[in-house]
Amino acid sequence: MTTDATKLSLAGSVSLGTGVMIGAGIFALVGQVSELAGSLMPVAFLVGAVVVGFSAYSYATYSNANPSSGGIAMLLKAAYGPGVIAGSFSFFMYVSMVVAQSLLARTFGTYSLRPFDLAGSAVLVPLLGVAVIAVAAVVNVVGTGLVERSATVTAAIKIAGISALAIAAIVATGASGFGNLVDRAESGGQGQGVLGFLAGTTLCILAYKGFTTITNQGGDLRDPRTNLGRSITIAIALCAALYLLLTVSIAASLPVDRIVEARDYALAAAAEPLFGPWGVWLTIALAVVATFSGLLASIYSVSRLYDMLRDMNQAPELPFSVRHQSLLITVGLAMVVTVFLDLSRIAAMGALLYIAMDIAVHWGVIRHLSVDIGARRWVPAVAIVLDGVVLGSFVVVKLRTDPLTVGVGVAVAAAIVLSQWVVVRRRDARST
Repeated sequence: MTTDATKLSLAGSVSLGTGVMIGAGIFALVGQVSELAGSLMPVAFLVGAVVVGFSAYSYATYSNANPSSGGIAMLLKAAYGPGVIAGSFSFFMYVSMVVAQSLLARTFGTYSLRPFDLAGSAVLVPLLGVAVIAVAAVVNVVGTGLVERSATVTAAIKIAGISALAIAAIVATGASGFGNLVDRAESGGQGQGVLGFLAGTTLCILAYKGFTTITNQGGDLRDPRTNLGRSITIAIALCAALYLLLTVSIAASLPVDRIVEARDYALAAAAEPLFGPWGVWLTIALAVVATFSGLLASIYSVSRLYDMLRDMNQAPELPFSVRHQSLLITVGLAMVVTVFLDLSRIAAMGALLYIAMDIAVHWGVIRHLSVDIGARRWVPAVAIVLDGVVLGSFVVVKLRTDPLTVGVGVAVAAAIVLSQWVVVRRRDARST
């Protein structure tokens, strides 16, 4: 029996949440967001926090009223019933988080190989990514306590290290750096206009969406009716402050074209001209810690989401008996994505699936759950509008520049819906 002494504390919950959030989102997405939003990249991260802030309301309100280890899956089930809609959007979330693990893994490989000028290796980057996923899975098998302790320590290291690096960069660039930043922003900064800015904001949301993993901690968290909402709020606020500080320092240090050129390792590129080799090594060390700890926290939370889907009879089991089935399935899928997709396509896929699921959550709260959980309907309504604007802009931009990714995203979504239709029909047939 699980006791309060062995459950997650509020600090542990925040650490796990920020562990997922402060990872590939900030280390890998800065270059991609700059390509779309230009020198308004820091503003895009700030607007992303605003969008996520409205979105978080639905999750926090439901989780405070109904804490469980299923989190989003239970919310969707409560809103739409145990059918195709709930199962499909739950799997949208699950797949988007698996994709996020691949983003973390490939970012780990990219930064680890940067000192050897092998960051673009098509073989070594995914190979290192697969290896780090395997190590993170082993740590998760050892137990919750080790995951929480490691998450707490690494979260502190990341926040302190990134803050120190960003502050040092701002001091080093001085007034001239800020003058350059303002001039670039006023001139439009090589972005893709309003659509590009909104599309960049869509990617910024990926840097915050790790807060949703906190909703999966209800069964493992002390006093969840109080601490779940607090944990979500604290995690988002911490990350927003950190991201703004860091992105301002990068935008003040490098012109947009240089950030885009070094898109997969923009933080290291920004540190090099200011601090020399030691700044690059510090950035690489922080990236390795951030991505590995992010994997630990993500595997922990996403495996519990899969457990809940299995309990709802809406997710398959392995054809043989083995312990930790959900964890093995999760890391296996993450490894496959790590091998076959690059960072840009991984990020795009994650954004498409996540925001589609997010809209479904808010609609479910408005139509079916607001009275039961005491939610104000106008907040999720605003969240739907904001999600729709950024997602629509992202799709338009991607159709112009990378239609294959949009096609693959639609195909994955269709496959999920079809599989859930088959699963629900078979389940209903067995029950009659």
